Amino acid sequence: MAQASDLMGVILAAGKGTRMLPFSERFPKPILPIGGKPLLIHQIEAIRDLGITEIVVVIGHLGYEIVRTLGDGSDLGVRLHYAEQEETLGIAHALGRLERQVQRPFLLFLGDIFFETEKLDEMVKRLGSGERNECAAVLAVKRESDAQAIQRNFVVHVDEVDGRVSRVIEKPRHPQTDLKGCGLYAFGPAFFDAVRRTPRTAMRDEYEITDAIQIFIDDGWRVEAAEVVREDLNLSFPCDLLKLNLHYLQTRGLDKIIGEDVELTAGCSIHNSVVMDGVRIEHPIEVSDALIFPGTKIARQGPVRRMIVTPEDMVHCASLFADEEQG
Repeated sequence: MAQASDLMGVILAAGKGTRMLPFSERFPKPILPIGGKPLLIHQIEAIRDLGITEIVVVIGHLGYEIVRTLGDGSDLGVRLHYAEQEETLGIAHALGRLERQVQRPFLLFLGDIFFETEKLDEMVKRLGSGERNECAAVLAVKRESDAQAIQRNFVVHVDEVDGRVSRVIEKPRHPQTDLKGCGLYAFGPAFFDAVRRTPRTAMRDEYEITDAIQIFIDDGWRVEAAEVVREDLNLSFPCDLLKLNLHYLQTRGLDKIIGEDVELTAGCSIHNSVVMDGVRIEHPIEVSDALIFPGTKIARQGPVRRMIVTPEDMVHCASLFADEEQG
């Protein structure tokens, strides 16, 4: 059984996030704020809380912003290293760049997903020491009732007799099980042998991690699935950011989060919103169901409702509440 101190953490944060405009012009997706702090910091804290203190972050698009935000990790109680993925050609391609840096078991997070987990340490405990008869990889999964959510991710087939994963299928058209892969993995170093032999796909012109996992399985290594994920919330489109922040408030029983050095005019009301550091609101307006980025100055006299506001942009997200209005 592996010990947490034996592992490294790896976070893939190189994607361009082209569907996240206008945010992706200035911010890599993994440092967009959730509950008042960057998504990556939530992931780093989860890794650190397991006892893993050495982490490699793979950067690409606007990678310098990630380095500037996180630094060397000392403020978070970890040691951060950075590796650059110059071409975004899939998860397996990103991992292939890391083989020289990561020579021991590692816990892998996809950096654009907000995870809510339980008993995450089970993934570490299940991982073996590298022997053929031991577990060599663990895939985080959740039971998913929404077939479309599985079709957007990958499905995991588990042998009912011995509990090992027999097959993984990327973006299945007709899922045969409700066990969805969630973008969180634990691998032994032998996995790099499969990564090196992973072909480039014709469909997406990328090196898929599911192909690498299937090669690993077919090579005879034991791969297991761990139901440790309660929620895996993706940042795919701009209003996903507001949806995720409102989810963060709701699940923690909070009405609002207000950062430091915020200036609110007398009579201003804040409800179900995240208002970050250095925000200035000049009129006694209502702010509800909103996310306001750091350093934003709001001079408008009408309400700020169901939107994301940055110093440069205003993104309306009324579509998130369409079902609520119909009800």
